[in-house]
Amino acid sequence: MQAETTAPGADLPVSDQTRAAKIAWRIAPLLILCYFVAFLDRVNVGFAALTMNADLGFDSAVFGLGAGIFFVGYFLFEVPSNLILEKLGARVWIARIMFTWGLVSGATALVWNETSFYVARFLLGAAEAGFFPGVLLYLTYWFTAEHRARVVGVFMAAVPVSGVIGSPLSGWLLGLDGTLSLHGWQWLFILEGLPSMILAGIVWRYLPDHPHQAGWLSTRERLELEADLARERDHREAVHRYRLGEALTAPRVLALAVLYLGLVTGLYGVTFWLPQIVKGFGGLTNLEVGFVTALPNLAAAVAMVAWTRHSDRARERPWHVALPALLGAAGLIGSAFAGDPVSSMAALTLALVGIYAAIATSWALPSAFLTGTAAAGGLALINSIGNLGGFAGPYFTGWIKSETGDYAVAFIIIAAGLGVSALIALALRGAVAHEQPLKHPAEEAA
Repeated sequence: MQAETTAPGADLPVSDQTRAAKIAWRIAPLLILCYFVAFLDRVNVGFAALTMNADLGFDSAVFGLGAGIFFVGYFLFEVPSNLILEKLGARVWIARIMFTWGLVSGATALVWNETSFYVARFLLGAAEAGFFPGVLLYLTYWFTAEHRARVVGVFMAAVPVSGVIGSPLSGWLLGLDGTLSLHGWQWLFILEGLPSMILAGIVWRYLPDHPHQAGWLSTRERLELEADLARERDHREAVHRYRLGEALTAPRVLALAVLYLGLVTGLYGVTFWLPQIVKGFGGLTNLEVGFVTALPNLAAAVAMVAWTRHSDRARERPWHVALPALLGAAGLIGSAFAGDPVSSMAALTLALVGIYAAIATSWALPSAFLTGTAAAGGLALINSIGNLGGFAGPYFTGWIKSETGDYAVAFIIIAAGLGVSALIALALRGAVAHEQPLKHPAEEAA
């Protein structure tokens, strides 16, 4: 990390935009790749279910509970994990997280009954806890508020991209059924868990904890970045400086947690079940299911990046959360009443486009007023409570499916939750607007 030297002339003035782009090209690709494999290991159980459920005798309720119990472990260990990351540094702690989650993900191939399935999913959630809010905290060390939403959007695009690439891959891996006397779903868990363990070593070696460790930034760039970040921090703390305990109980932090809960319930209420929904259309192989499932994820990836960039240009956050959340609700309601596979997939695509765009932009809201250790704790609390929706969405959808035979009622109720998230975002407009200095001092002077 320290080997690079500053090139002659590198201390010449550069714009804030150029500096942000330089940093993004250096650290974002590795973080995106890490999140790609993390999310793949989290949701590949949806594809495994296409054959695992029959092999192990799981019904919809058992699968829904097992898929969702991941988020119980995630919830319990999220805040402690992020506080440890803030103390030890991102390089060490993210590497630890990645190695353990890859190990547990691969070990899921060994499950043999309901209890072992539940235990494996719980341990996977505990292992991954802290990764996502840790990266969000890490990005606040490198990017000013003016660029943060688009950077988070690009980072989070790894989630739908994991569906674009991972869905066909998972469908293909199921075709290895019988190889070395293993089921296809066992190969899926083993082979998709290995990249996380490999990336752990790369993170350990190459990820700098702070800008002063980045030899690829000139001295001037480092000093100007630190000055800009200090200016933002001072502005927020002048309005109100949150301490850790206060950040964990502040009404606006809890409101953001509820907002995120609605969005995440919608996300996982769809994504864990999407392969089985597509399979239910009939006439498709597992590989074909993978390609069809990739399409809404591709649309969501494009929309997420474009929407967060628009939020940064407009220097506005709440409406950029509320509008896509309402689009997601409309898509889910439309899918509940769709009469054919094409219209159902079109509606579900709209739902995922809206949900993903709202989720990515929503993370610009807490960073508008939280700093330091309070940010570490507050971001983790919002993510941990919000991700309980990852338990509620799959379990609730599975239970409704078992009781009614379809997904319509579950999707309508989840859509109502997205509507609540939109209302909370709009209610917070005044609360965050005066605490986030989106303009650079040169622009304010002009």
